[in-house]
Amino acid sequence: MSLPVVAIVGRPNVGKSTLFNRLVQKRVAIEESTPGVTRDRLYGRVEWTGREFWLIDTGGLTFEEDTISKEIYRQVQLAIEEANLILLMVDLKSGLLPLDYEVAEMLRRKDLPVLLVANKGEGGKTEAAVAEFYALGLGEPQVVSAAHGLGTGDLLDKIIELLPAGEKPVDEEDLLRVAIIGRPNVGKSSLLNKIAGTERVIVSDIPGTTRDAIDLLIEREEQKYLFVDTAGIRRRSKIDEAVEYYAVLRAVRAVEDADVVLMVLDATEDVTEQDKRIAGIAHEAGRGIIIVVNKWDKVKKDEKTMDLYRENIRQQLAFLSYAPIIFISALTGQRIHRLYQLIAYVAQQHAMRIKTSQLNELVADATAVTPPPTKKGKQLKIYYLTQIRVKPPTFAVFVNDPELAHFSYLRFLENKLRETYGFEGTPIRLVVRKRGKGGDM
Repeated sequence: MSLPVVAIVGRPNVGKSTLFNRLVQKRVAIEESTPGVTRDRLYGRVEWTGREFWLIDTGGLTFEEDTISKEIYRQVQLAIEEANLILLMVDLKSGLLPLDYEVAEMLRRKDLPVLLVANKGEGGKTEAAVAEFYALGLGEPQVVSAAHGLGTGDLLDKIIELLPAGEKPVDEEDLLRVAIIGRPNVGKSSLLNKIAGTERVIVSDIPGTTRDAIDLLIEREEQKYLFVDTAGIRRRSKIDEAVEYYAVLRAVRAVEDADVVLMVLDATEDVTEQDKRIAGIAHEAGRGIIIVVNKWDKVKKDEKTMDLYRENIRQQLAFLSYAPIIFISALTGQRIHRLYQLIAYVAQQHAMRIKTSQLNELVADATAVTPPPTKKGKQLKIYYLTQIRVKPPTFAVFVNDPELAHFSYLRFLENKLRETYGFEGTPIRLVVRKRGKGGDM
């Protein structure tokens, strides 16, 4: 990453995710009073006084021996390795606890600057509460209220003062945003880890392990990709935890923010109804879509197997007939390198713009071969077609009477657009409008 990195570390429930959301100015991290909610490293970009840095939210450290606690500890260690500055967050209301000492002792062993942040400082009269935290030996605490925003400006000033000068910030316009979606255990986190070349998120066969959307910035052949791994989306009836519910909402937001969505399927299982629902989210959001069939290494196959799988997927996900299909193994890395080229291609198709003159030539040819339908003696007349937006490509169809524009003829026009211009991997929107008098739009 070209920007410096700041990691927020501390025991559970001191307000790390609240501070993260406050500084990033988005509700990205899930805020919940249940210990262990934030498990993976969560990234956000912060801008202050013309400087930018990456901020990492981490899970609450407990140093316990259960599996999830150990995984959280490992993820915190990875965040610390990336960081230029650590924010050790403590809670003024609960006071100094033994766990605070343990976290501070762990950080003192690192060759990194540590800034002590005392949260929940609203209401005044905090001097006595602050004083006991000097015992951690990390200097003067920065008093804030993450929930109310108090003291966060002073905190940001201090962060900028302690950070090394960053390189040129990432230009949002240069980014290709890629969301990785699918139901639990299809291999989304394993795919992201393989792309990153490191253990970037917790990989586990426990459904729901990835609860937040996880960002990974990769630069390849002068193109920057921002990959977002999302929580496995389950059926609503299966979502009995508020935390998981919000994680699903976050996954949906990640889809809406993406340029391209990787819809991950499990090659060892048939396409499920839940796969269809998840794919439908991306389709309805109008994102570019690539169907990624994972665990291909586990399938017994001959020369016909891939074609049979592809045909079955086309039948099961008929509404994604435009989406390319790629067969991969996140475990072995099979065809992972091809994803980058395919993502860039689908993003280009998703952002394609066609001149109105070309579109009207297409309409003239199409209507000459297949005239518009007639209803009750009245024929549909298509005056012209014009593109009104991209991402997804959206076209206004100006007609004499919108009620005559049957969906089957609109589908015919969509197919003509695809035959002529491709639009592979992207949905197409056709908006029927009645032309006003004198040809007004």
